[in-house]
This record gives sequence, C-alpha cells and structure tokens, in this order.
Amino acid sequence: MWNKLYSFVEGSERHIDVYVFNTVPLRWRKLPLLTTGRDSLREVPYMRWGFTAVPIEDTIYIWGGSTATYDYHTEYSTALYGFDVDTHMWFKPTTSGSVPEGRGSHSACVLGKVMYVFGGGTHTGFTNDTYKLDTSTMVWSFISTGGPSPPASGYHSATVIGTKMFVFGGEGFQQGEEYYNTVRVFDTQTNSWLSTHSAQLPDACDVHSAFAYKGELYILGGQYQYNRDNRCVDLWKFNPQTFSWKKIDPKGKGPLVGARAKCFRIVGDRVLLLEGHDSTRDLHLLDLSPSLKTLCKLAVIQDGLEQRELPHDVRWEVAAMTTNYNNDPPQGTGLPHDCNFQ
Repeated sequence: MWNKLYSFVEGSERHIDVYVFNTVPLRWRKLPLLTTGRDSLREVPYMRWGFTAVPIEDTIYIWGGSTATYDYHTEYSTALYGFDVDTHMWFKPTTSGSVPEGRGSHSACVLGKVMYVFGGGTHTGFTNDTYKLDTSTMVWSFISTGGPSPPASGYHSATVIGTKMFVFGGEGFQQGEEYYNTVRVFDTQTNSWLSTHSAQLPDACDVHSAFAYKGELYILGGQYQYNRDNRCVDLWKFNPQTFSWKKIDPKGKGPLVGARAKCFRIVGDRVLLLEGHDSTRDLHLLDLSPSLKTLCKLAVIQDGLEQRELPHDVRWEVAAMTTNYNNDPPQGTGLPHDCNFQ
C-alpha cells in the first residue's frame, strides 16, 4: 500500500537516519538501524549531503553525496546502498562496470529498473556526464550522448516522462557563477539531448523540486541566482508537447518560505511535500485535481465558517486539515534529502 513516506537525513551518530511518515495515522517514526550482514557499518551510508535516493520496486537506492573529513577536505562517495522498504534493512549491493566519479548535488531518476545519473559536483568541479545503473544486473554504464549537452551543473532536477529525462535549472560556472532555467531533454532510446525554448520561463534557480503528473513537468520553488536568500514558492507547469510553461496559483495555505531542499512524491492526484531547510519540518499536501468537496472544505477553513451543522465526517476532515500532526518529524545535522512513497 502506498501510504508511507521515507525520509533520509544526516544523522547525529555518523550514519544516515531513516524516518517514515504513515499517511493513515499521520505520524512520523524513526526506524531502528538494521542490516543484513556481519559488518553493519559498511552496509549503512555514512552521513553526507547532496546524495540521491530513488525507489525501484521494493528497494530505495542511495548513491553519491559528499562528506567533510576532520581537515575539512571534501570527499565524494561512489558507493551504492540499498534500503529494503519491506524489512527496513540496509544492504550494500555489489556493482560492476563504469562506475561514475564520486559526486554530490547530482540528479538521479528511474526508468523501469534503470537509474540514470546526470551531472553534479566532483573534485574537479561540476560535470555534465550521464551514467546509468541497470539494477537487474547491477552494471554501471557511461552513456556517450549525442546532441547539445546541458551545461555542467549541480543542484538541478531530473524527471522522467515516458522514455525521456527532463533536466531543469541548476547552478554552474560556464562564465562565472550561473543559474539555469532552460529545460534539456534526454531521449533514453537514442541517447541524445534536445533543447527546449519558451517565451515564458520560470526564473533561473537551483535546489528546487520537480515531479511529473499526467505527462507534464511541475517545478516548485528554488533559490534565485542574484539573491541566494530569496527563495520562491512559485509553481510552474511545463508541457513537453508544446514546449510551453504555465504558472500555477494553488489555493490553500502552502509553504511560507522558498522550496529549498524540499522533497516530495506524488501519489494519485496528490503530492505530499516535506520542507527540509534549517529547522523547518512542515508537511504540505498539494491536491492537483481537487474535488468540489475539497474546495468547499478549503472555503470553510479560509473564511472561518461555522462548522456545527456540517456532517461529522466533514468536520473530522476539516480538523485533519488544520491540526498539526507532525510529531517527531525528521531531525538531523543537515537537510532531509530525497523522500519516497511506498
């Protein structure tokens, strides 16, 4: 049942902590540390930032990320870790092939049983190379791509729609520090890149969030290029058929600050959003196709209407929409990273 959200944070005990949010009782729970092998420390990711987490069947794969050593030297990981959502156990798969150079702030997305990794920051700076990991064979492959490659970048997003990977935004250093707002499309069938252009574009930003819904790409928030403290909460929709953008103005109470380092996953017509910057650990639910009943409940809340004459189930639902249930949300030494529904 798709009723759980997994969040991976930088723990305080030198390893990554795992929190699970159950959408039925609306409760967080910190999971105990479990491994399948004798050398448990080798099977659990060391605390880091800038890693990716992607779900493939009943496993969430953690890859990459950076750590700072005692002498403040940054190290980038090439290790792959697996987290079994059924047993809540960590394990370390054995891989072969052309393993990517260690990196952080890259992107990872899934098509079938294949994980695609693009860009990120390495010891020599940002890169724009593309790799894939076939989890059915655990073999890494470097992809020699055709077409106009995206600029070397990190902190971008990559989202799969159909058989194509859509890369948006990010930060790079082509001509000094730059932020991007162009969509780049990677065709996994031809291994070629395509550029898209539109008259109306979101502002150039990084550390935003992205997801696909009904064949379209959605971009939420991010951090502006010219003011790193100015984080937006704008929601944009990109149509890959017409290569056009549209700004969306959701109703209801959403995030109060920009969507920096947020993570979310879509289930059905709804998106559960976890804020994860600094001390913020709020959860927000974005309904992309609200019913008339949902719109009426929002009107009751926003206008402060009397509820005594409403049916009991409706009053309960209104209370659930306005009560803080975030008991013991994910806390770590850094930001929560990717979240995954199971």
